[in-house]
Amino acid sequence: KFLAKPCTYAPSYNFSSLLKQRLNDIVPQKQAELKEIKQKYGQEEIGRITVDQAIGGMRNMFGLVWDASLLHPKDGITFRGYSIPDLCNLLHKAPGGDQPLPESLTWLLMTGEVPKDEQFRDLQNEIRSKGQLTRETEQFIANLPKDMHPMTQLSMAVMYLQSNSKFAAAYRNGIHKSKYWEVIYDDCIDLIAKLPRICALIYRHLYKDGKLIDSDPNLDWAGDYSHMLGYSQHEMKECIRGYLSIHSDHEGGNVSAHTTHLVGSALADPYLSYSAGLNGLAGPLHGLANQEVLRWLLDLQKELGGDVSEAKVKEFTQRTLGSGKVIPGYGHAVLRHTDPRYTHLRDFAIKYIKDDKLVELCKTVYHVVPPILMELGKVKNPWPNVDAHSGVLLYHYGMKEFDYYTVVFAVSRALGCMTNLFWARAFGFPIERPGSVTLDWIKDKFGPEGKSSK
Repeated sequence: KFLAKPCTYAPSYNFSSLLKQRLNDIVPQKQAELKEIKQKYGQEEIGRITVDQAIGGMRNMFGLVWDASLLHPKDGITFRGYSIPDLCNLLHKAPGGDQPLPESLTWLLMTGEVPKDEQFRDLQNEIRSKGQLTRETEQFIANLPKDMHPMTQLSMAVMYLQSNSKFAAAYRNGIHKSKYWEVIYDDCIDLIAKLPRICALIYRHLYKDGKLIDSDPNLDWAGDYSHMLGYSQHEMKECIRGYLSIHSDHEGGNVSAHTTHLVGSALADPYLSYSAGLNGLAGPLHGLANQEVLRWLLDLQKELGGDVSEAKVKEFTQRTLGSGKVIPGYGHAVLRHTDPRYTHLRDFAIKYIKDDKLVELCKTVYHVVPPILMELGKVKNPWPNVDAHSGVLLYHYGMKEFDYYTVVFAVSRALGCMTNLFWARAFGFPIERPGSVTLDWIKDKFGPEGKSSK
């Protein structure tokens, strides 16, 4: 009963796309740029590493080249040098919408260029042409246990697609390493194209009694995802379009991005690599944060009832901190100011959402929490990150299934991870293999005896 009408789509990887043609021109230029950088600056030091950093999650250690995005502590994320307001101004939008479309962003991430109309339409058509699933894949997803977490289902579904990897097949057949990028491109676009359908099936299978909704070929990638989930209202489609765009990349050091890069550096194909990244994204300290924010806000709303004054919110916040807990959605490992992704979602709520008590409470918390955290004197960044608002928007438009929120995140993050995998193979980056030390090594090197021998 879980199956849609039989799929008649036959995958074809001979699509002569404008994006691949453009990359054919750009790749040699970027390879030459990388070679020049290595020759000129290869022996320069990026920074020093302390024992605290090695023990403390490698914070502020720079050990990756990740060209698609850069995270600045003050200004936040930029995508190929463009801010989120830039994306809203420059990238393509759906008819009647004001949110940047992820297909347009994908071209920007891959090439560093804002796509022209013809380029955007061609990439959109390429993604549409690869977006359907075989009947066997749909059956595989339908047969997954209903008590299995949706992120586990997603990771398994991506692994299931791996048998069709063009890169894996080409590697087995002895493809020259200079051609890796040509075949990994197809896998990257194929995975991006199929994720909305996969994730919509998981959602409908778990929460909507397996009643599936067919894809609408007239919609964009994100709009169709919203449609297949069962949310056809214009505002929710716009919310999903913006959500998927601003969550697409956050430089290379976060768990999901770094894991995907690490596994890919062993020449694992994009399906194996992103499945690994998804398992990292499912961790409570990474992709589950917006759920924790929403639960905290709902607990706050339940206790306060109709009184959501700043004084009452302050009292609840101080009680949370006094119990040894943190305020979810506030602070960030890198950022030292309000996350521009939060600002984007807040502006969206101001424009589109009226008279929603939870959204209003979210605004009140924004005014109350940072001053309290600053008074503590221990918090490097008291300002909200994107998780402080993202779950609230999904909840407002009717998506109440908290466990699924990370899946929406996963659809988005594929854009950045696939871009990096493509360029890692185009650049010929080697397998990642940092060194490690033991506690005794640290004591021997920096203890009294170690220092006296210097």
